[in-house]
Amino acid sequence: MTNVTGLRSNFTPGTTPWAMRRAQWTALGLTPGDMDKPKIAIVNTSSQLASCFSHLDAIVPALKAAIEEAGGVAFEVRTAAPSDAITSAGAAGQYILPTRDLIASDIEVAVEGALLDGMVCLASCDKTTPGQLMAAGRLNIPTIIVACGYQPSGVYRGEPVDFEDIFRFAGHVAAGAMTVEELGEMATCAVTGPGVCAGMGTANSMHLAAEALGMALPGSTPCLARGPAMWETVTRAGRRIIELVGQGLAPAAYLTPPAFRNAVTCLLAVSGSVNCLKHLQAIAVEAGCDADVYALFEELAPLVPLLADVKPNGATQITAFDAAGGTLGLMRQLAPLLDLSALTVGGGTLGEAITAASVDESVIRPLGAPLATHPGIVVMRGSLVPEGAVLKRTVADDAPLSFRGPATVVHSREEGVAAVRAGAVHAGDVVVLTGLGLRGSPGMGLTSALMFALDGAGLTTSVAVITDGQMSGLVNGGLVIAEASPEGAAGGPLGLVRDGDMISIDVNARTIDLEVPAPELQRRRAQLPPLKVPGGCGWLSVYARSVAPLGKGATLGGQP
Repeated sequence: MTNVTGLRSNFTPGTTPWAMRRAQWTALGLTPGDMDKPKIAIVNTSSQLASCFSHLDAIVPALKAAIEEAGGVAFEVRTAAPSDAITSAGAAGQYILPTRDLIASDIEVAVEGALLDGMVCLASCDKTTPGQLMAAGRLNIPTIIVACGYQPSGVYRGEPVDFEDIFRFAGHVAAGAMTVEELGEMATCAVTGPGVCAGMGTANSMHLAAEALGMALPGSTPCLARGPAMWETVTRAGRRIIELVGQGLAPAAYLTPPAFRNAVTCLLAVSGSVNCLKHLQAIAVEAGCDADVYALFEELAPLVPLLADVKPNGATQITAFDAAGGTLGLMRQLAPLLDLSALTVGGGTLGEAITAASVDESVIRPLGAPLATHPGIVVMRGSLVPEGAVLKRTVADDAPLSFRGPATVVHSREEGVAAVRAGAVHAGDVVVLTGLGLRGSPGMGLTSALMFALDGAGLTTSVAVITDGQMSGLVNGGLVIAEASPEGAAGGPLGLVRDGDMISIDVNARTIDLEVPAPELQRRRAQLPPLKVPGGCGWLSVYARSVAPLGKGATLGGQP
């Protein structure tokens, strides 16, 4: 279609697309003058199912006004909105990760189908930010990610309590260490407003990553949901997106190998969520960027010290990290390790952006005086996980650095929790939770309930856990290794483990090995039933048939 004003959204007068668009948009109240302006999508992942998203609808009018004042026309479009707290109830949590890719495709259908000129994405819970960034890379039109903030937390019996505590103490109930009534009382106090979990879980980690990638305005993450900083960012983003369209600055200018290196460095410095590895890799794949995120974590982990201990990695509240300088302050401290020539959607380079940062060094430590020097996120390999797995370490890590023990094999989080409650898991065991991978689950089932049950039973530091499922970004503590690849159900070694097999783990060497002779493993593999590929039209069935391996970000890039 002919572009008559430099915008792809404008069609040649008199053509059928021009006439159809004019008829539809006139009915929406647009004037003839509006038809030639930049058309901007406001991507709203709103939902009334969870407090994570419940404030987003109220943000749209202010953002729309800012876009219109800057000379554009705004169209709100909606996407799926998964919440780990709510949408994980059905199908054992299998809908959570696949909805990330559904969000990206939702955006593609609405924005590319209408040939809009740019988009501002309202980012909230865990999968919305990566889904939006994947779409930005795929469509390569001017985009700004607006992090819509963390939720205010509460007080339970005189002590601070947040959503992470609800996760953790639910495991205590399962182990009989807390009553249902006590947990119910705590649950009514933990969340006092909308926004994402108040810790360095996946949501705040991905908000931080979006800024480190240059795709969120400098100084915008993290922020309190509905706080003054969030509203200021909304206005800035509405104005800036029109400038980006005018300048023709698309995500390809920002989603570069140096930008991914910067994002990995920042995540290591705060021991961010392990879920970020597959999300960043997916974004790189969608953007056509030659960045191996897993290799970057392996390379940089020994070089990047821990500069902040935001919950659940330590005692620092997200509010304190925010007040201490947030992501921009963190990047100022990390400046010698970053590529400061990387561009940001705010205009100019990262090096220019961080000059405005102020830092409270008691919260975000300088490179020369870190909180710890051990890696916060460790990519493990070995005969049990030849394509890798991910270990999370806290700032004050009390998990053993080496571990060798007999396997206790379970095939679902429910089976694992039941085993803990029945006393079938003992100190010294290696709990193997298999069958929860991308295709075997399908969708990579959530495994956090098992970890919290072990915590409630007092076994956190005396057992190890290895799974091909995914953890909540709020899980921390103990020797927990997730996202083992290749997955057990697809013939990976994890699916060959039997009760009593010896497994050895060496964190410093970054190895996990299964001590079973090769001939025995071959015998077991020959007895495995073929992976059952689900049929039908359901989303999980479609996902299982098309999902690519973790090394490709678990994108829908074709069956491996």
